[in-house]
Amino acid sequence: MSGASAQESFEISLRGASNIGEDALAAKLLAEVKGLDDRSITNAIKLTRFDVYYRAGLGYKPVSEIKPDQATIQNVRTMVERSLHFLEVYGPKLLDGFTFEGGYTDTVSKGDGDLTTADTLWDFKVSKAKVKKEYTLQLLMYWRMGLHSVHPEFQSIKYLGIYNPRLNQVYRIAVTDISEDVIREVEEKVIGYGML
Repeated sequence: MSGASAQESFEISLRGASNIGEDALAAKLLAEVKGLDDRSITNAIKLTRFDVYYRAGLGYKPVSEIKPDQATIQNVRTMVERSLHFLEVYGPKLLDGFTFEGGYTDTVSKGDGDLTTADTLWDFKVSKAKVKKEYTLQLLMYWRMGLHSVHPEFQSIKYLGIYNPRLNQVYRIAVTDISEDVIREVEEKVIGYGML
């Protein structure tokens, strides 16, 4: 809905499906995601269930058992519409669904970011809860890993931001407001750059 191909948008889902030999089912679901109609949303929800097979290596509920009700479908539609409006205000996207080649370490060997705009690294969180410290740590890690990565776009990042389309809330902080001591500790003790 925001300009990326369906293949790019569901790349993690497709990788997860491939991990468990469900490529054909994933391809069928992907072919039926065309917009914000009920069928597209239902198939997108089913497709994203494969994410867990990529990120964690195991699943909790077979895709065939996922049957979203009308309220869930409408909630997803609302969150997508809010996200599209968010991009109208804060966009356009520069990087979308990226990884951190060149920025990984022995300690942190995977991770993928949501998107960057001209001056902000954004992470989308869909939760009833307010921003948690784990979310901000993850975003700080992604920024520092991005600076070490092959992506020159990270050199122009001035803000870190979280958008929650469920609550329709934006949280953003200037990177200059983050303590150098905190940055150093995250780089060395969490990511492992001091160990290189």
